[in-house]
Amino acid sequence: MNLRKLAKYILPKWPILVLVSVSVVASAGGPPEKSEPKHSAAPNHPAQHSAPAQHSHPSSGGGHPAQTQHSPGGGHAAQTPHPGGGGHTATPNRPPNGGQHTTQGGHPEPNGGHTPTPGRTMPGGGHAAQAEHAPMGGNSPRGAHTPAGTRNVSIRGGGSATLRSNGQIRSVDRNGMHIEHGVNGGRTVIGEHNGARVVNTGRNSGYVQRTYVNRGGHTYYSRTYYANGHYYSGVYRGYNWRGHAYYGYYPGYWYHPGFYGWGYRPWGAPVYWGVGLWGWGGAPWYGFYGGWFAPYPYYASPAFWLTDYVIAAELQSAYSARADANAQQDADAMASGGPNGGGAAASASGGATLTPEVKQAIADEVRAQLAEQQSQAQSNGSGDQGSGGQASAPAPAPSNGEVPPALDPARRTFVVDSDLTVVANGQECGLTAGDVLTRLTDNPDADNMVNASVSANKKSDCAAGQTVAVKVDDLQEMQNHFAEQLNTGLGELAKKQGTDGMPKAPDTSTSPSDVPAPAPDTTAEKTLQDQQKAADQTEEQVKQDAAGSGAQ
Repeated sequence: MNLRKLAKYILPKWPILVLVSVSVVASAGGPPEKSEPKHSAAPNHPAQHSAPAQHSHPSSGGGHPAQTQHSPGGGHAAQTPHPGGGGHTATPNRPPNGGQHTTQGGHPEPNGGHTPTPGRTMPGGGHAAQAEHAPMGGNSPRGAHTPAGTRNVSIRGGGSATLRSNGQIRSVDRNGMHIEHGVNGGRTVIGEHNGARVVNTGRNSGYVQRTYVNRGGHTYYSRTYYANGHYYSGVYRGYNWRGHAYYGYYPGYWYHPGFYGWGYRPWGAPVYWGVGLWGWGGAPWYGFYGGWFAPYPYYASPAFWLTDYVIAAELQSAYSARADANAQQDADAMASGGPNGGGAAASASGGATLTPEVKQAIADEVRAQLAEQQSQAQSNGSGDQGSGGQASAPAPAPSNGEVPPALDPARRTFVVDSDLTVVANGQECGLTAGDVLTRLTDNPDADNMVNASVSANKKSDCAAGQTVAVKVDDLQEMQNHFAEQLNTGLGELAKKQGTDGMPKAPDTSTSPSDVPAPAPDTTAEKTLQDQQKAADQTEEQVKQDAAGSGAQ
């Protein structure tokens, strides 16, 4: 055997030795050190995108639907808005009984799988180590920001718009309001009203965000989500990084630290769960995405169970959003006398599947977030709260702000949470909930974008392995939704532990965080409707100006 063949035989196997030793150490006790759960994804696999520009919500436009109230024991009540007081609500459209998916043929390793390691090859062939020092403003692929064939329109009275080559509005900026249309339909509107941030993510969904409270030198914001008649609220911590504001999900309650540790350590024996126990075998969304995703045949640790739960929840959101979009298209077509949209197709995957490697990268992210939440829960219950829940003040933040979770060098894998349009090689392509991106660069360019590789995409328009530019805001919203879905999955796990062959967990009780969620703002629906009307009027003027002499 020559040296080349020897290297080819040995090198692919060295991570197994490392992983076995890591698993042995982890099973011996104590939580991993804070620096350990870094998210370098699994070995080479197709790449793709994910994201929260209010994509973190399963609704027709990516907005959060109403959630179910979280009970103190980790369970969830029926679909009712949370009245406040620290509980967290779970969005509808989540998999029944904790619905979950696993990649086709993907088997969790008996020892719990590998631990993410900095610098390891990322999905799609990117490398974390190479990405961490990209120069400011120099990390965007050519043509990533504006696709070929677009034209600009000046709006009478101020403002501008960008139109696609087919005449469709791509984006509008006027009077502080930003409107964006996806390549496959769907509209997002972002603006401000009476000091509140207002984001419409569909005709009947969106959120209103307001400054909520200050704790320990940080500003927290409340969000009231509205979707199809349902409300729920959540808390988001503010991050100011290099002059740009970001908002990261902040749990309204914490589990006992031991429960988080139980969640990322291997079980002594694999747990066979199956589609039947998940309860979604005959569900329409599962049939629609069945070629793309399949559950693990067994679970070596709770983290893999949670991985399937989160993926399933995102696919359920995608299916619900697709149904809402088709209904809206049908209504619009009927109003105009044209043919209807025809409803959902019979299959979504187009022959693509979620590979075991990409799924492993998602599992790594789950385990890392559990370790991080364990650390936060320990701090939350160890005297960091003063009287009345006032957190002690930390050291002053750096002058350039604090890096938001979406730009954490250890966080690389993002699951898309709603329809997102990106540009690859000068052409627009679409991503949908459940697709996966791997962030390649850490420093946003002048347009607040970073490079990402498409790791997994259910359709062929954004091919796996392509490099695309993604807004950091979108990545942050993806991460927010992932964290929320993970928290909801923990609630389901807490209810199911000790049943159907699943080992019993340690203490699953919860305690409110130092910043519990407030009651929903029931004026949010009207605020969102007013913004929709303003956006409609603005777009009507754009069409008139585009038909005249406004094209440039």
